[in-house]
Amino acid sequence: MRLVIARCSVDYAGRLTAHLPSAPRLILVKADGSVSIHADDRAYKPLNWMSPPCTLKEGSGDDAGVWTVVNKAGEKLIITMEEVLHDSSHELGVDPGLIKDGVEAHLQELLADRIETLGEGYSLIRREYMTAIGPVDILCRDADGQTVAVEIKRRGEIDGVEQLTRYLELLNRDPHLAPVKGIFAAQEIKPQARVLATDRGIGCTILDYNALRGIEDDKLRLF
Repeated sequence: MRLVIARCSVDYAGRLTAHLPSAPRLILVKADGSVSIHADDRAYKPLNWMSPPCTLKEGSGDDAGVWTVVNKAGEKLIITMEEVLHDSSHELGVDPGLIKDGVEAHLQELLADRIETLGEGYSLIRREYMTAIGPVDILCRDADGQTVAVEIKRRGEIDGVEQLTRYLELLNRDPHLAPVKGIFAAQEIKPQARVLATDRGIGCTILDYNALRGIEDDKLRLF
């Protein structure tokens, strides 16, 4: 991974155009080829980025301070450096991946086996669908054939909604999958997380762990 802190401006040219005026920013260049530009006030979400596969070309001569990142669709991310404050590279090696909470991992396995829990006509594409920023818990299709990304938590909070939002932004760039909608599934979803999910067009589903395991609730029922 290469870390560059620089005063720079950024221009994106593709399906739309966007401009970031000059300011100090962090630029991450990862081993997978992705390039992302970060500010100091947005947690993990970049201001702009280019997902792999893409190529980075550093200018020379009069264009020595210009980086041009191009993806397979011909979209360009042009970074114009005014002052480089830090530039270092680090070998991180192969990441072992996220080790999920035991119940959370089991929920994922059970829901994949009983994908119809999400609705009649749902079908599984795969579990742990890998993206450039991590694996989506479950990728499936609804009864209309639309792609659905499912993020599973034991307790659903705002950070889980933010995580799913990032996955959806990336998945919706893939013409073979788009349009992709999201479902936030958990045993318990906090009110604030539900409000945020609803505002972003993400569905919410409460998962009953015992029901997924085929265990009847031991509470007395009239019917």
